[in-house]
Amino acid sequence: LSASIFNENIDAASIVATLSTTDEDASDSHTYSLVSGTGDTDNAAFTIEGSNLKINSSPDYETQSSYNIRLKTTDSGGLSYDEAVTLSVNDINDVATDISLSATSFNENIDAASIVATLSTTDDDASDNHTYALVSGTGDTDNAAFTIEGNNLKINSSPDYETQSSYNIRLKTTDSGGL
Repeated sequence: LSASIFNENIDAASIVATLSTTDEDASDSHTYSLVSGTGDTDNAAFTIEGSNLKINSSPDYETQSSYNIRLKTTDSGGLSYDEAVTLSVNDINDVATDISLSATSFNENIDAASIVATLSTTDDDASDNHTYALVSGTGDTDNAAFTIEGNNLKINSSPDYETQSSYNIRLKTTDSGGL
């Protein structure tokens, strides 16, 4: 194999390795196949086109960090050799997919600087750390009414329902890798 490790999140049908054969008959040609036997656990996750080993669906490190396949090479004279191979998946930093607030409502007349919600992030990288910011863009009408400290969303002044009954803010979460 030209490589035994590849990145997560690559496209389905991506080439993960080029296959080649060591053969004393230097001018011999070879075909490749996935075969049953010890180490063939993940054969169904791959296809072979010519000498290219392709993954059938986009790999996700958090779901499966390695694959075990069994390859067979057959020369032009019908002689063959097969071998079990382990392929590893690189854990690439994933982009967060959601921001959650512990609450989306709060009482009027609470003190200024009160915490109205705790922020959390949905991220495939479970151990990743996140920072939060109020940012400009669609839905940022009331950003100036809030501040963020750590993962706490705080209201800047005591809210009054009769003056304003709802607020629109735009939040951004950034992981430790800058995504």
